[in-house]
Amino acid sequence: MSAVPIDDQGTTVQVPDKVRRVVSLVPSLTEAIGVSDPHLLVGVTDWCTHPVDLDEQVVTPPARIRGTKNPDLDAIVALEPDLVVANEEENKPEHIAALRDRGLAVYVTDVRTVDGAFSSLDGMLAACGLERPAWLEGAEKAWGEIGRVPDDERRTAVIPIWRRPWMAVGCDTFAGALLDRLGVDNVLADGGPTAERYPRFDPADLPAHDLVVLPDEPYLFTADDGPEAFAAPARLVSGRLLTWYGPSLLEAAVTLPGALRAREQ
Repeated sequence: MSAVPIDDQGTTVQVPDKVRRVVSLVPSLTEAIGVSDPHLLVGVTDWCTHPVDLDEQVVTPPARIRGTKNPDLDAIVALEPDLVVANEEENKPEHIAALRDRGLAVYVTDVRTVDGAFSSLDGMLAACGLERPAWLEGAEKAWGEIGRVPDDERRTAVIPIWRRPWMAVGCDTFAGALLDRLGVDNVLADGGPTAERYPRFDPADLPAHDLVVLPDEPYLFTADDGPEAFAAPARLVSGRLLTWYGPSLLEAAVTLPGALRAREQ
């Protein structure tokens, strides 16, 4: 008998010897499972866009169970999953507790660093009964080959994720850790004892910085909506490559370094 999975929160997750039905409450975890074995997925969120051909790969496309913050709990229970995969940041504790109270096994990931993403994905995929996939091997190798950027080549950036009101990446986030590996220091990462992971801010009151990183999700920043609010040069990047952890990690290692060095917007 295989070992009983323990999730990133230290919770023992009782799953059958053979997991056949999985509901994913997180787009990046949906992509990780879908690329590895799409036939496992019986339910995904409305925001799960990858793999782009997921519905074409299976006889019965996975049911859509609303969003990460407002999942349809009754629909999830009705799907009779062997396992539900979730994330500490993306999903609400009360929803995870409610699913467990209704007898479902829920595996919660917690990803805040690049290296942590690899270990977390290892555990989550193993809980699904999957061997370590080639894409995960490739992603870990690609990030391992990215060396420390010399201090005199590093940039200092603000990373907005929303406007009206303005919000940005703050402390202890996966996006901030990923940018750090690429030589970009988050100007809002050290907010002192009251630091927030996603603080509100005023563009006129930011600490000194020489770069603005503007993703296309969750807010869709464009060349005409975002850069004009800042004096520093802006780089428009894929939000999926900046914030998702899964097969996108391999693409991010290849694409983001060049995107961050692209011409000023």
